Amino acid sequence: MRPIWPLYLLFLVVAGAIGGTIAYSFLGESLAALGIPDPGIATTFGLPFFRAVGWMLAALSAGSFLFAAFLISPRLPGGDNARLTGASLTVDGHLASRTGAVAALCFGLVALLMIPLVLSDVSGTPLVQTLGPEALAVALEQVAMAQVWLIVALIALVTGATGLMSRSWITQPLLLLGSILMIIPLGLTGHSSSGGDHDFGTNSYLWHLIFLVLWVGGLMALLAHGRRLGPDLDIALRRYSAIALFSIIVMAVSGLVNASIRIEFSDWFTTRYGLIIVAKTVGVIILGIFGWLHRAWVVPKVQADPTDRRLFHQVAIVEVLVMAAVTGIAITMGRTPPPPPREPNLSQMATQLGYELYDKPTILNVWGMWRFDLLFGTLALLLAAGYLHGVYRARRTGKSWATGRTIWWLLGCTALLVTMSSGIGLNMAATFSAHMVGHIILSLVVPVLLVLGAPLTLLMTAYDSGPPDRPGIYDWVRAFTRSRLVGIITHPVVNTVQFLVFFYVMYLLIPLYELMISEHAGHLIMNTVLLVSGCFYFWGMLGPDPIPYRRPAPVRLGWLAASLPVHLIFGIYLLQLDTILGEEFYRSLLLPWELDLLADQHTAVLFWAAGMVPLAVVAFLLIRQWPGAGGDARGSEEKTTTDTGERSLVHHDSPGTGTP
Repeated sequence: MRPIWPLYLLFLVVAGAIGGTIAYSFLGESLAALGIPDPGIATTFGLPFFRAVGWMLAALSAGSFLFAAFLISPRLPGGDNARLTGASLTVDGHLASRTGAVAALCFGLVALLMIPLVLSDVSGTPLVQTLGPEALAVALEQVAMAQVWLIVALIALVTGATGLMSRSWITQPLLLLGSILMIIPLGLTGHSSSGGDHDFGTNSYLWHLIFLVLWVGGLMALLAHGRRLGPDLDIALRRYSAIALFSIIVMAVSGLVNASIRIEFSDWFTTRYGLIIVAKTVGVIILGIFGWLHRAWVVPKVQADPTDRRLFHQVAIVEVLVMAAVTGIAITMGRTPPPPPREPNLSQMATQLGYELYDKPTILNVWGMWRFDLLFGTLALLLAAGYLHGVYRARRTGKSWATGRTIWWLLGCTALLVTMSSGIGLNMAATFSAHMVGHIILSLVVPVLLVLGAPLTLLMTAYDSGPPDRPGIYDWVRAFTRSRLVGIITHPVVNTVQFLVFFYVMYLLIPLYELMISEHAGHLIMNTVLLVSGCFYFWGMLGPDPIPYRRPAPVRLGWLAASLPVHLIFGIYLLQLDTILGEEFYRSLLLPWELDLLADQHTAVLFWAAGMVPLAVVAFLLIRQWPGAGGDARGSEEKTTTDTGERSLVHHDSPGTGTP
């Protein structure tokens, strides 16, 4: 077994050195454009160097947790895949998880170092003068990017510390989620988050970064596994190959979208910023060729002889070096001023929202407005495509699937797409009433439609359990539905509290609401929280997908009835509130039509009241599940802890689950 840490160190140094060297060579132009003095080489070289190192560490963390969770198998007692929830990690899984934890901790330390580096960079002060507690306090109080790095550091350190204490398989998907969350704040900042079309820029950048760390990190984890002669490299490589193919497609599309927003194509070869984009594009094309080599040459060779790993090592090492170089090149974009904007005189509205609104929204004209939402619109299309693929796969293998559930799911995807890409989504950021309409649809309408589609049950129908000691998609989904965390979240008390707290805290804490609506990042966070919270709430309340314990229909109906007064009370609160929520921000938009903000806020109460309609539909569906009300409710109320019980839920439509 050969040590992997020298290669990790090589990858970090290559990424950092390339990022630091290119950024330093462009220093004069950057400082002149920003109008700040030279802070010294410790900052001008050190900031891009450590930023590139940080991204490689973040990728290593995410890829290692991905590897431990899904690319290799854990230790299953007796090889029984049904016992996946209690499985412990194998030696190789433990090594990968520990690598991910250490990488997250190191990334957290780099993030802390970035705080004084950022202050030194924006102020032109030498780095040594920004290391004291007073200077750091100033940075965290006045420099937005320093605050972002602090948030990143906290998430990374928590993820890393938790990973060091983890020994079970069930925690690895959560650690993978934590490793992705720690880069999200960075995806919400930079050139993409400012100027015209910054909604497109930020959303495309998020897609780009998430799949970048999975792609780069997954290959580093595979390389480590191969060097320590771990088992099942052929299986891990095959699974990673599918992830890598999807990742490079997403990165290529999102990168082109982001570049087209920032600069004209004519600037690609005539400006330094454009040349960086060209170099990055060439690097991605080269990496695409490496990906093709893996699928066409390396994977078949490893599958034919899993003990012969020389070809894989040679290709993977060179590929990761190219990845490190591309990462270093990409980092310099944050330090290089882009060409002047196409529209140098952006309106206040375009600066704040990223786009212009010309007409006052009405019930009719919102459907004629359209601006595709790159985050939620793309998510809706991917969810629809993935579901239809699952239905196709299930029926191809001779298993039945209710058409009604497919219709529910597609209606949910359509509602998400239309809401976020039509005039509703466009005006959500501009008026409180439109925000409330979007709020109701995202938290009450879309989740109900999606959970009635039973996506987890579809996955367990479309895929069979893996071979003994080799769990696959069916086993991962079943383990998720039986996990202790899901049992806690879907408990009526916990589920109701999380739903109502997320629902109301941003309105009751008026400064929080005003902070959230003032930034595109705040809108993304609010919309994501509303959608996810609603899906968990109605999954436990109504969804036909199995959960650790589903309460009888009368209990769930009482649970719903108990939460209704809170909705009514909040509507009364809004109606009587004289304070205008987000007044300063809404007035700063300078909308081209007259808008009485207080009247608009009171109008929002009507839309809030309309939220009772989907809740009434939920109540009706729960009544249908009532024992003796036209069907046997056992299918949705039984305790789903045995394989037989789960199979009955998977391969047959449970009567009384709300499916027509």
